[in-house]
Amino acid sequence: MDLYEEFIGRVQDIHRLGALQGHLGWDQEVLMPAKGATSRGEMMAWLAGQRHQQLTDERMGLLLDTLETQSLDADQAANVREMRRTYDQAIRLPTSFVETFAQARSEALVAWQQAREASDFEAFKPALRHLIDMTKEKISLLGIQSTPYDVLLDEYEVGMTVKDYDPLFAGLKARLVPLLQAITEAQERSEDPVMPEDMRFPIEAQKAFCEAVSSNMGFDFEAGRMDASTHPFSAGLWPGDTRFTTRFDERDPFSCLYAVMHETGHALYEQGLDHEHRYTPRGAAVSLGVHESQSRFWENQIGRTPAFWKVVLPWFTEAFPDAPTWDENALNRLANRVEKGFIRVEADEVTYNLHVMLRYEIEKELFNGNLEVDDLPTAWNTMFQDWFGIEVPEDRLGCLQDIHWSMGAFGYFPTYTLGNLYAAQLLHAMAADLGDIDVLVAAGDWQPMLDWLRARIHQRGSQVSPAQLIEDATGSPPSPEPFLEYVEKKYGELYNLG
Repeated sequence: MDLYEEFIGRVQDIHRLGALQGHLGWDQEVLMPAKGATSRGEMMAWLAGQRHQQLTDERMGLLLDTLETQSLDADQAANVREMRRTYDQAIRLPTSFVETFAQARSEALVAWQQAREASDFEAFKPALRHLIDMTKEKISLLGIQSTPYDVLLDEYEVGMTVKDYDPLFAGLKARLVPLLQAITEAQERSEDPVMPEDMRFPIEAQKAFCEAVSSNMGFDFEAGRMDASTHPFSAGLWPGDTRFTTRFDERDPFSCLYAVMHETGHALYEQGLDHEHRYTPRGAAVSLGVHESQSRFWENQIGRTPAFWKVVLPWFTEAFPDAPTWDENALNRLANRVEKGFIRVEADEVTYNLHVMLRYEIEKELFNGNLEVDDLPTAWNTMFQDWFGIEVPEDRLGCLQDIHWSMGAFGYFPTYTLGNLYAAQLLHAMAADLGDIDVLVAAGDWQPMLDWLRARIHQRGSQVSPAQLIEDATGSPPSPEPFLEYVEKKYGELYNLG
């Protein structure tokens, strides 16, 4: 056990360096002045190099080799297993590459923020081309087992490849496209409530309303905070310090509300991790797919229901006294309106996965096909026109809308769909244990739902694989069927599809 104690001490130092990187990354998106970009990039590169050197130290390899032959408990075995995978990948990457890539990501983030503001893809293109070239170099260094894109997909959901995602997405599309068509036809026969064009929702009032919702979900504001950023995100920086961001639109309070519910779902996961295992793989979230399940569960399965609006309607009325006298059913119809819009993070549950699939297909062409960076906006706009039937008017509403490419996070997007699938499966299992979820939500005390997730998802960290964690929590292996049944039932009732 002396060897394990040495090992875990090294592991915790590596994770502390990662936490420092996360803290500086949060600051860069929320507070850093624009002229700090160059120095921040240099600092991020230095930290990445320091972390990489500690991770790839020869002693770490020797400790892993030895510990893999010893009898370990479940938590110790999880740490060794996860660090072995991380170590085996890291030793294939030179420290100089890791440092350069970290600096490139930092600089690209600032370039993207400025390009998105100006809706000018050309301004972002040099930084994006550099990141894609470096990502291709990383793929080559890590080694290709099947396709280049699989190397990136595996970074975010272990074991998932193009051979898994292609049929999954095809099956979802086969059910979602007809549903979308049926809803579109039903909308022509009915009238949904609409947001008054001249209505304005003050930002301070939105902030207070959204903080009340987040608090009722269980977020501990004494151990975290909410801020604004270009693209909403959540960051579990340290034990006792979890932060998330949102953005505001004075014309649409739902943009902020559902961003807050989404990011609070992520933040609750971070706040619910077992602090006994802090700064170790065992104490970290198991995957982005599972992480997204937590955000999508609260945003959609809870937040887009009449039961939710019944609880928060008094808060909404107090925050926005000039709003129309909507009841919970009208607000729920507004929140669930199906629309072929441009923005993924504001998409309804029917079209959301189509937005993810579009990005997946483009990334697949970038790394497995022949798509060039110069042609990316045209490819995006053409595919969007084909799939959604509307023309993208500007880059800000198209290929510049997401932050992920500026972070070099290629392969990330499919985990959003996995999150939708996992969330629906968790909802079904939760109802079997706790009873009618709508009744529970309408009661206003949401702690039993959080407690259920804490025990089955949050506190287990990375003890087992993502698929095993979902199976343990729900009693069944991951499947798209609960989501499809959920979304067809929900929107069938909303639009009287029969």
